[in-house]
Amino acid sequence: MKWNIPNTLTLLRLIAAPGIAVLFLFLSRPYADGFAMLLFIAAAVTDWFDGYLARAWKQETKLGAMLDPIADKAMVVIALMVIVAFSSWSPWLVLPATVVLFREVFVSGLREFLGDVSGTLKVTKLAKWKTTAQMVAIAVLFSQGVFEHYFGISDIGVDIISGETTGVGLEYELIGHDMDLEIWAGRVGLVLLWIAAALTAITGIDYLRKALPHLTEPK
Repeated sequence: MKWNIPNTLTLLRLIAAPGIAVLFLFLSRPYADGFAMLLFIAAAVTDWFDGYLARAWKQETKLGAMLDPIADKAMVVIALMVIVAFSSWSPWLVLPATVVLFREVFVSGLREFLGDVSGTLKVTKLAKWKTTAQMVAIAVLFSQGVFEHYFGISDIGVDIISGETTGVGLEYELIGHDMDLEIWAGRVGLVLLWIAAALTAITGIDYLRKALPHLTEPK
């Protein structure tokens, strides 16, 4: 087993995945949302760097090839689980999240079943775009949590509720701005998640089509 910088980055991304959920156990919101968003973005950036460095430095290994997709799936699955758990369980959010989770589990099981011929399910360019869309959507949805709870715990929010401040008009304007950001972050994140879900479904069907010849072979 050979450890190098690309493999270390991949391992850190794998560790960061459950770390996103752990943040919500020890931090109140919106701090948990903010740190989860930063951790998720940092981990997503390493997804590009570890592959680039492995190719540039000719340090591609079987360990890295195994850990990389596992880390990606763990990040997406755990982050979506957290977002859905702290949401209003809107079907518009739950449905695309379900599509993403189902596809990831299905394709992983398909690869495991195919065993030695699982190489027929190589990662396509569309699958890479799918992963990018998922990560961008999740980062935006985490930002919605930041905007949603920020004004509720800020000094401005407390001051307005108590009615003990001056310059109330400015404070209302600031809070209204935060609420607008929350609404737009939610809408944009939801649209991106539906796009990611569509790409996820398409790539899942493509993998199933490629695997069918092997699935129909007699034992």
